[in-house]
Amino acid sequence: MTIDALAPFYPWVKAFHVISMVAWMAGMFYLPRLYVYHCDLAPGSAESERFKVMERRLLKQIINPAMLATFLFGILLVLTPGVIDWHWGWWHVKLTAVLLMAGFHGAMSRWRRDFLEDRNRRPQRFYRIANEVPTLLLIVIVIMVIVRPF
Repeated sequence: MTIDALAPFYPWVKAFHVISMVAWMAGMFYLPRLYVYHCDLAPGSAESERFKVMERRLLKQIINPAMLATFLFGILLVLTPGVIDWHWGWWHVKLTAVLLMAGFHGAMSRWRRDFLEDRNRRPQRFYRIANEVPTLLLIVIVIMVIVRPF
């Protein structure tokens, strides 16, 4: 199903999709790094409380709205005539990677709650490794969209 009225707006929708995706990814790269540094702080300390504020603001004011905008503009692109052929294999791989990214976003939200309630039990190493997940998923997504290997 496509909506013909979207065709003239395709370049704008694509531009806003990329802009919102860049904002989403910036937050996805930064939040696990905040968790790495937060691990070193004593629960309840002034520094820990400052990190809680930074993590909340990053998630609620940047990452969440950017993810929603990315999905909104992505859906509009899918509904634009001629943009997607459902038989292309790359499309399914990209969609899977995007859904995994959204799942990782949800995991980071849960981890934020652990820090908020001073019950984080994960070591720095966990968050250092987790910090690489958005990069790997982004590589898959970009290759699927630009190269379209299958």
